[in-house]
Amino acid sequence: MTVWLTVIFSGLAHTKETELLSVGIRGGINSETLGIPPTEKEDFEQYDVFAVVGTPWSWDFSSGWDIRFRLNVSAGTLRAAGDSGFIGEVGPGLAFSKPSWRFTFDIGGGAAYLSEEKYGRQDIGGPVQIIGHGGITYHLPWRISAGYRFHHMSDAAIYGSNNRGVDLHMLELSYRF
Repeated sequence: MTVWLTVIFSGLAHTKETELLSVGIRGGINSETLGIPPTEKEDFEQYDVFAVVGTPWSWDFSSGWDIRFRLNVSAGTLRAAGDSGFIGEVGPGLAFSKPSWRFTFDIGGGAAYLSEEKYGRQDIGGPVQIIGHGGITYHLPWRISAGYRFHHMSDAAIYGSNNRGVDLHMLELSYRF
C-alpha cells in the first residue's frame, strides 16, 4: 500500500528546492475551556523562536491551491507555576496555501525535548513528548505573516497513564523569505 501511494503521489508532485521559508517568534498560553481533556493542573506559557523549511515535495493545483511538505523546528521556554525549562521541537508538517487568499493552513506533528518534567502540580512524565498542531497564517505585506496555532503536547502514555498533556493557544509573527 505504501509503495502504491508513493508512486501515485510522486507522479503528482512538483519538485521544489529545499529552502528556508520563514523564521519567527511565537508565544502562547493554555486555556481551561479550550483544551483536550483532562485539562492541565497549572497555567502554562510557552515562548519560542521557530523556523520553517520547505521540502522538495509539493503539489500545485489549477484552482490556485498549493500543498507542500515542511519541516518545523523551534526552541524556547515552557513555564508554569514558577518553573521554567527549555523546550525544543522538530517535526514534519503539511501546508495548504492559496496565494490569492494570503492564507496558509498547516498541520503537523513531531517530537519535543523538555529539560524539566515537573511544573508545580503537573508531572509531564518525561523529557520526550509527542507534539501535534494545526494553524492558520495570514500573509501581510512586507514579507511579514501573523498566525494562530493550536499546539498539543503529550507523552502519549510512554511514561505511564497518569500523565497529562499540555494544550496551548499560540500567536506567531514571522518573516517570509
